[in-house]
Amino acid sequence: MPIISKLFNSRADPKNSMWESAYSFFFGPTSSGKHVDERTAMQTSAVYACVRILSETIASLPLHTYVRTDKGKEKAIDHPLYTLLHDAPNDEMTSFVFRETLMSHLLLWGNAYAQIIRDGRGKVMALYPLMPDKMTVKRSESGEIYYSYQKDSEENILRSYEVLHIPGLGFDGLVGHSPIAMAKQAIGMAIATEEYGATYFKNGANPGGVLEHPGILKDPGKVRDSWNSVYGGSNNANRVAVLEEGLSFKPITIPPEQSQFLQTRKFQINEIARIFRIPPHMIGDLERSSFSNIEQQSLEFVKYTLTPWLSRWEMAMKKTLLSPSEQKDYFFKMNVEGLLRGDYKTRMEGYSIGIQNGFLSPNDVRELEDLNPIEHGDVYAVNGNMLKLEDIGAYVKKDKKGSEG
Repeated sequence: MPIISKLFNSRADPKNSMWESAYSFFFGPTSSGKHVDERTAMQTSAVYACVRILSETIASLPLHTYVRTDKGKEKAIDHPLYTLLHDAPNDEMTSFVFRETLMSHLLLWGNAYAQIIRDGRGKVMALYPLMPDKMTVKRSESGEIYYSYQKDSEENILRSYEVLHIPGLGFDGLVGHSPIAMAKQAIGMAIATEEYGATYFKNGANPGGVLEHPGILKDPGKVRDSWNSVYGGSNNANRVAVLEEGLSFKPITIPPEQSQFLQTRKFQINEIARIFRIPPHMIGDLERSSFSNIEQQSLEFVKYTLTPWLSRWEMAMKKTLLSPSEQKDYFFKMNVEGLLRGDYKTRMEGYSIGIQNGFLSPNDVRELEDLNPIEHGDVYAVNGNMLKLEDIGAYVKKDKKGSEG
C-alpha cells in the first residue's frame, strides 16, 4: 500500500510576486515603452474613472451588522462593530473614506489591508488603512500567516488577527495580484496614445517635417531649434513663416486617421473598462448605449461587477473582525437595493403587486422609500377575488344543489 505523505505539513509561502513565471506580472516597463505603476496608471483617464466608480460606489453603500433571529435577521445596532463600520472606523476618517481608500488599494495593488486596534479583551476599537506596497505576507515555521509592514525603514510584524486583509484575484488564495500589473501592456498602450495625442497638438496639430537648404549648413541643429522656438507648439499654429537663403519646409503628412490613432484610443478605453468589468457608458462611452439598454447594463454592473467585490468584503470582515462564537449569529451586509430600484412607475407597480399578494405591507413599502411608518400600516392583506380551483368547484356544486331545491 503506498505511503500517503502529509499534504499540508509544509505549506507554501504566500506569493507576493510571480518570480517563477516566464511572464512578468509586475509594475514596470511595457512593450510600448511606457512605465506602468499604480500612479502612472491613475493618470490615465479611463483607469481613474474605473477606480473612482468602483471605490465610490462601494463606499456609498449602507454597511450594516446583522444578527440572525428566529424570524430571520435584524440590525445588531447594539453590537460595537455596528457603529464602527457604519459611521467611523477611527477618529480620523468616516466609513465612506475608509472603504473608498481600501477599495482603491484593492483595485490598484490587488490587496487591501487595515490594522485592527483591539483592547485587552480583544474587542475591536479602530481600523486604520495600511499601504499595500509596504506590506509583505509571510508564513512562519509553524504555518501561521503573519504580516510584515515597512514603516520608516523599520519592519513591523503584525499577527493575522491584527490585520483586516481583503485579497483580490490571486494564484494561491492568500495574496491577490494587481489588475494594473496584470494588464500593464494595455494600460501602457493607452498612456502611449494619450502622449501621442498631446504631442500632436503641442506641435500645432501638424506632424514633423523637413527643412531643406540648397547648400551645406554649418550648424543644422541651431536652425532646427530656431524653427521650433518660433513655429512649434499649438500657440504658434498658423503663423506665417519667413524663410531665407533658399530654405524650404516640406511637411511629412501622416494624418492621425491613417495611423488609426482615434480608433486605437477608443479601443484602449474599452480595454481598460473590460479589465475592471465596467460598462463603457459609465466612463463616458455612449456609442453602443441607448435608453433601452443602459438600465440593463446598470443592473448587470450590480450583479456581475459589484456583487463579487462585496462578497470579498463581507467574508473578510466576518472572518477577521468577529470571534468564532459570534460568526454563528452575526454577519455583515452591504445593501445594494437602492442601486437595483427601477424608475418611479415601475417601483409603484411592483409595490402594488406585493401589497395585493400579501408579501408586502404599506409600511414595508414606506421603509423601502425612506418614509416614516404609518398607523395600521403593518397589515398584510390578500386580494379577496382570488379563489382556489377546488373552492370554485365547491361553489359550483353548492349552487347546483341550491337551484335543484
